[in-house]
Amino acid sequence: MKKDNQLLVLTHLSQLLDYVTGIGGFIVPLILWLTKKDEVQGMDQHGKAILNFRISIFIYIILCVPLVLLLGLGLLGIIAIAIIAFVFPIVNAIKANSGQAPKYPFSIPFLK
Repeated sequence: MKKDNQLLVLTHLSQLLDYVTGIGGFIVPLILWLTKKDEVQGMDQHGKAILNFRISIFIYIILCVPLVLLLGLGLLGIIAIAIIAFVFPIVNAIKANSGQAPKYPFSIPFLK
């Protein structure tokens, strides 16, 4: 296994493709994780953290949609989720560059 912090950083930052393509922020990290988890040191841990975070964010957005229609408060939830989904990939990319483990708050551990 080789150490490649730049690929880990790229994997974290690739989540921001959601703001450009809509679904690329899930597909690109998934492909990178599946293809490189046995080759790059730490990719398995980082990839699982990213995918858990992306799935969790999707669930939270789905839960906010009915709240938008019923109470109007769901819009605040969607805005908060969008900010979290933008900030934490950048924070964890910086951590990955320095060799630290990723930490995504509000993430449900689907993949262990």
